[in-house]
Amino acid sequence: MHYLITGGAGFIGSHMSERMLEDGHQITIIDDFNTYYDPAIKHANIAAIKADVELVEADIRNAIAIERTFANGKFDHVFHIAARAGVRPSIKDPKLYFTTNIDGTFNLLDACRYHDVGRFTFISSSSVYGINQKFPFAETDPIERTISPYAATKLAGEQICSNYAHLFGIHCQCLRLFTVYGPRQRPDLAISKFTNNILNGVPIQQYGDGQTARDYTYIDDIVNGIIAASKYDAKSFDIFNLGGSATTKLSELIALLEQTLGKRAQIEQLPNQPGDVPKTYADISKATTLLNYTPKTSIQQGIEKFAEWFQASRQMGTR
Repeated sequence: MHYLITGGAGFIGSHMSERMLEDGHQITIIDDFNTYYDPAIKHANIAAIKADVELVEADIRNAIAIERTFANGKFDHVFHIAARAGVRPSIKDPKLYFTTNIDGTFNLLDACRYHDVGRFTFISSSSVYGINQKFPFAETDPIERTISPYAATKLAGEQICSNYAHLFGIHCQCLRLFTVYGPRQRPDLAISKFTNNILNGVPIQQYGDGQTARDYTYIDDIVNGIIAASKYDAKSFDIFNLGGSATTKLSELIALLEQTLGKRAQIEQLPNQPGDVPKTYADISKATTLLNYTPKTSIQQGIEKFAEWFQASRQMGTR
């Protein structure tokens, strides 16, 4: 198979690219290497596989670049992972998020339509559930109120997928990921920031009283879930939660990092942030039943693996 992986040099995308190569597939990566964080990190993410993939440095908002890529590629399947990510930055610059995450998704699906690419896997987010009062979150829960531009763009992306599946027969699966972590995690995310600051003796910023909770999901489990969903054929359009099916409070996460790193955290407590939801918790029964998705990595195991990778990366100067 020939796979196009958008955002293929990022955290999740680079792991997907490696796995697809290991499975013997041909890979084309699109990534714009923007400066949301140091582009050198993305280049390091794919350094080991760069010679084995076709790398297209382009912005998914650029319809001409997308058209050219599809005309040259003859793809069997698109994994659409590229996005402007993060709740808080989306509040500061919503236009960037709307143009990238909505227009970019449209450009890719429209290219699939005109170049006969029949399968499209869209990486959505648990953020679409907003301030859902029911736990755990299930795919059948009504979504009445997203609370950040980022979440709104992901929900819009799901609906565009639904349109293209219905109108043009493109087989679309939308995957709502729950707080993915592990080696290569973006440096702006909590586990990465906290680990870096604890090791450097710098205070960590704790928003709120530490009682917010997240369903942390290890990267290997997510990759397994994405691959399983990409093979799902029962419906031309469907939505799946991919989470760890457990919650960890922020205070518990910090304590676990302290224990793993063998060093106490200095904590600077700040007010809750606009757009942040108080809790996420995935009902993964649908993915378990239909995709045989079973996350295997506990938060304790995952943090140990992440810390080992992070410290090795520091020694090599790549973090």
